[in-house]
Amino acid sequence: MPPGTKPIGQVLKILKEDFPDITVSKIRFLEAEGLVSPERAPSGYRRYSADDIERLRYVLDVQKNQYLPLKVIRENLDAMDAGEDAPAQPTASNPAARAAPPVAPVPVQPLAEALASPRAVPGKRPLHLTRKELLQLSGLTEAVLSQLEEHRLIVPRRGTIHYGRDALTVAVVARKLAAYGMDARHLRAIKQVAEREAALVDQAVQSNARRRTPSRKASAEVMQLVLYAHAALLRTSIRS
Repeated sequence: MPPGTKPIGQVLKILKEDFPDITVSKIRFLEAEGLVSPERAPSGYRRYSADDIERLRYVLDVQKNQYLPLKVIRENLDAMDAGEDAPAQPTASNPAARAAPPVAPVPVQPLAEALASPRAVPGKRPLHLTRKELLQLSGLTEAVLSQLEEHRLIVPRRGTIHYGRDALTVAVVARKLAAYGMDARHLRAIKQVAEREAALVDQAVQSNARRRTPSRKASAEVMQLVLYAHAALLRTSIRS
């Protein structure tokens, strides 16, 4: 055992004093994201140094108090590794890391329900929510949001650090399903079904390409038909 290092169980106990919601899976997720790189003992077990623990403490702190996404946290850590000082607060010189301004109190649940509703009016401008706004609008805790992100159930909009309407929808649904004992593991099963249906949509659109139907229009039409079939078959199964 490398001198001065600790196993993940002891690290969890240390961090729980300041971050009660921390779990072993969360620590492993942060490692998988490249935010911490503990040594491996010959037996294969992770061994965390004092620097690793402080690094984890920094990541958890800025997630909890500054609502920074992992992309910005990674940039800050890279700067620290290069000998620079990580900004205590995001600055104008680093727009990608700029924190969201304080969000004024809003009627959280009604607004979240409206934004996430499948009946939302098409054509409205896309949502660009910060992590803090997503938490406030959905009513999720930081711990639950992190768990959903670990399972890739909620992700920022492609190429950005902001969250869109689908992320808010999943967040609101996750909060409501929790009352029925359903968590990220159950939503992951739903995600797997959605991925299979997406493959079917893509296959149908590709096979129909020779008819010169615009792919985006065809994709939207096929997706809507699949959604109708899915809902009808689900209702039939439940009634049975």
